[in-house]
Amino acid sequence: MIAENTMAPGFELEDQEGNIHSLEQYKGQKVLLYFYPKDDTPGCTIQGECLRDRMNELKDKNVQVLGVSADDVASHKKFSDKFSFNFPILADVNKKIVQEYGVWVEKNMMGKTFMGIQRDAYLIDEEGNVLKHYEKVKPKDFVDQVLQDL
Repeated sequence: MIAENTMAPGFELEDQEGNIHSLEQYKGQKVLLYFYPKDDTPGCTIQGECLRDRMNELKDKNVQVLGVSADDVASHKKFSDKFSFNFPILADVNKKIVQEYGVWVEKNMMGKTFMGIQRDAYLIDEEGNVLKHYEKVKPKDFVDQVLQDL
């Protein structure tokens, strides 16, 4: 995990449209970097829809939303198109960034353990410092929580 008030790790990842995004390119605005387990699953869809529907409020606060999962670009494209997402979702297929941000964790479901992405997010300031770390967020409440903190 990355501690609050420390520099966020940089990255360069491809989005659902094939564009490369880096943390560096968003200097001067806040970044809400949210990590989610899997494209087109119930919780991930709800979280994406909530962000989509409240994007104007986030933009009014100078926030760029970036989603990240280990799914590939083609999966992200299908997911984004299906739900009309209005923000980039980044493909971390090598799991480098999810590991750097401490969200690649051991999970347990029905008695089986496996590695996967924990639903966490980081609010990063205009200079690239972590303002807030949101752990194990609830998809429906997430945007309210972020807007309240802003």
